[in-house]
Amino acid sequence: MALDPTSALPSQALDAPLRVVFFGSPALAIPSLESLLSAPEFCEVVAVVAQPDRPAGRGQKLTPPPVARRARERGLPLLQPRKLKSGAFPESIDALAADLAVVVAYGRILTTRLLEAPRFGCINVHASLLPAYRGAGPIQWALIHGESETGVTTMWMEEGLDTGPILGSRSTQIEPGEDAGSLGRRLAQLGADLLVDTVRDLHRGTLVAQVQDHERASLAPLLSVEDGALDWTGDAVALSNRIRGVTPWPGAACFHGSLRLKVIRAEPCAEQQPMSGLEPMCPEPGQVVSSGDDGIRVRCGRGDLLLTRLQPAGRKALDAVEFLRGHRVLPGEYLTPSAPAGHMEDSTS
Repeated sequence: MALDPTSALPSQALDAPLRVVFFGSPALAIPSLESLLSAPEFCEVVAVVAQPDRPAGRGQKLTPPPVARRARERGLPLLQPRKLKSGAFPESIDALAADLAVVVAYGRILTTRLLEAPRFGCINVHASLLPAYRGAGPIQWALIHGESETGVTTMWMEEGLDTGPILGSRSTQIEPGEDAGSLGRRLAQLGADLLVDTVRDLHRGTLVAQVQDHERASLAPLLSVEDGALDWTGDAVALSNRIRGVTPWPGAACFHGSLRLKVIRAEPCAEQQPMSGLEPMCPEPGQVVSSGDDGIRVRCGRGDLLLTRLQPAGRKALDAVEFLRGHRVLPGEYLTPSAPAGHMEDSTS
């Protein structure tokens, strides 16, 4: 069992800075690492743990995760274990005599032994207002579900999936047009600010843990490529929200003939517009209603969706007007969720 915060958290101020081990991998974790490094009066980062280097890019060159690169730039001790349960890693963590572990998008589940190793347990920064959106995709699913508000939570870690007691939270309104990439960057900084306040309160002996209301919990599982497929029979607003939620990954995808397109940005149109100069006057879902300087307008099950930025397979992202200069999309044609049967995906058109 992981440590119990009611007995593990200090009830009075500590004399020395906390010895902190930081677990994180992607760029979104860097603001939290920097926030701890900026507070030497109450915490000292004694080691950084990141995922191993992995092949990336066209050349499949072995590439370190962003947090590992930042740790090296900062001259911090860096651990990149391939195994968490066995080998030298658990002993290495024990040898650090850490007071606290902080976990921000590390990407692997910590064992009970690791959760129990730090004197005051482990704190996680989670990108939702827990107990809502527990899991690996809280930012994405909040957008897909059309939420108007989200936030960040610092949580005491235990064996369950984001079930531990809440230490602090901050909310923010989701801005119109924000996608998972831009919202994630904003929440990364909000989480970093909350984290440093949480760790400061722990050092002061004033941090209090509040049990989550598990009956209000919802899940946000890791997304798959299939989550980006655009089903035009749906509502235009819901499709717009899905595009925002799956951008930049896995990306909202459809096909024009054999050409795969990622839809980067789109605007829902509540009113359905007649097709430009062609029959039928009542287009079917997925049929192009118009294409021009304002974008590509596609019929949905309810409303129309105006596609304003796209990325053809193997090419850079383009505003719709630029895309249409090199690729004709005519009213009456269809955008489909998958490639036509018998066609190979075209990445050169």
